[in-house]
Amino acid sequence: MNHTSPPMSEKAWGGRFEEELDSVAARYSESVSFDQRLGAVDVRGSIAHVKMLASRSIVSAEDAAAIVAGLETIGEEIARGEMTWDPALEDVHMNVESRLSARIGAPGGRLHTGRSRNDQVATDMRLWTKEAIQGTCARLDRLLAVIVGRAPGLVDHLLPGYTHLQRAQPMRLAHHLLAWAEMLERDRGRLVDAATRMDECPLGSAALAGTTFDLDRAMTAEALGFARPTANSLDAVGDRDFLLETVSALSITAIHLSRIAEELVLWSTQEFGFVEMSDAFTTGSSIMPQKKNPDMAELVRGKTGRVVGDLVSLMMLMKALPLAYNRDMQEDKPPVFDAFDTVDDSLDVLAGSIEGARFDAKRMREALSRGFVDATEVADWLADHGVPFREAHHVTGALVKRCVDEGKTLAELPLEALREAHPAFDDTLYAALDPETAIERRALFGGPARARVDEQITAWRGRLAARGVEA
Repeated sequence: MNHTSPPMSEKAWGGRFEEELDSVAARYSESVSFDQRLGAVDVRGSIAHVKMLASRSIVSAEDAAAIVAGLETIGEEIARGEMTWDPALEDVHMNVESRLSARIGAPGGRLHTGRSRNDQVATDMRLWTKEAIQGTCARLDRLLAVIVGRAPGLVDHLLPGYTHLQRAQPMRLAHHLLAWAEMLERDRGRLVDAATRMDECPLGSAALAGTTFDLDRAMTAEALGFARPTANSLDAVGDRDFLLETVSALSITAIHLSRIAEELVLWSTQEFGFVEMSDAFTTGSSIMPQKKNPDMAELVRGKTGRVVGDLVSLMMLMKALPLAYNRDMQEDKPPVFDAFDTVDDSLDVLAGSIEGARFDAKRMREALSRGFVDATEVADWLADHGVPFREAHHVTGALVKRCVDEGKTLAELPLEALREAHPAFDDTLYAALDPETAIERRALFGGPARARVDEQITAWRGRLAARGVEA
């Protein structure tokens, strides 16, 4: 049966007020334009709350059943996108409660017994953020699966590793990609850690000092999937550390995505020529028909600033707030929503970009012939033959200078020239200068030798498989 009741005004929850809120103030202070994203979790929290109230005989079983049925219907409307959100009702909570009262009449007014919007929104944000973290972790897993899935086919792709953006030592491309995976796995771990720390339910804290009603806070926490209720009512409603920590983790993720994107942008230039991005993740020029621009990777790099800005916004929001709740805190939602949206999209874009990228093994191998990436091999060879490393380093540096002056590579120097630099040299050095040999000599754990890379691929596949992800 459908009951009707007068719609709530801006002052519906405050009988003290005689005047309606100024229209400018109402527009300035409304939050439902963005916090309506909490609609589904708000309904879930309210259902758990009223069921607990009924279990403690704080509301009747009949009223609780009517409230639950009404909330379930509203939840379905929200899921279908049919809920009409009224800015005059200020926020998601009052919109849901007003809609409930319009549907079921007087029993709807009992829903808010024993709670405040302060503990309600704190609960909503924890619920929403926990679920959002799960979604982001799933996207991280997909990107990891793409990287790990491509690695076996790139073990034989040799390229220079770089420091200071200068060619440094030979590397396997698979090893390089797995370095990206390590970064992303740490990002995932930070998000999981944040979700663990926020796994407490504020409901029952009310405005700041709890309530006189005999609530079963453990029941509500369990019903909503929290590990436990929060331990301090004042902290529970004033705390947004869980958002600061989460958006900090998202910011680090965005920075890592930006670093990966930057390498893809560099590698796709004609100067490098290591990779060609797929047509699906590149665009052309409005005037230069030859251009194939890595725009998606560039946007991943550019949007990082938004996510870091979201973190700064949250930090500045919270830096001087006294306990407990302050209205400033309604502004926590836009940066949180934006940070998740931006990182999630960036993860999807990079997964597609890497999946469709074509790596040029020949161009990478050619890059190894210039830049003296074998210089460290010369120094290490000398050290292996009893020369103190600092002396070996100096001798090799002098040989590099000679090569630069003569326009030669180290492998092109005759043995006589090498022995002029140091008598320890013999012709076995030349085999050590081969890039494949140089890489294979670095067979310690974590190194780029084939066996170690294969071990890491196997380990990654096992790690992802344990999470139900196939690479």
